[in-house]
Amino acid sequence: MRLNCLSCGHAIDLRDAYNDYDGQVKCFACGGLMAIRTQDGQVKWVELLTRPRHDEDSTLQETR
Repeated sequence: MRLNCLSCGHAIDLRDAYNDYDGQVKCFACGGLMAIRTQDGQVKWVELLTRPRHDEDSTLQETR
């Protein structure tokens, strides 16, 4: 079973252990946290809980 991250779109491979699961899954590509519910090997519900924080102020460089 595969699930696309709601934050970055990365494909997450959910193993058989997630066939009947109700809990959280973290995307290893971006760090986004999702709540999911699966039943009989199918995703029934998914919600993005936290989006990875990209602090733009810390990446800006002063130019003169």
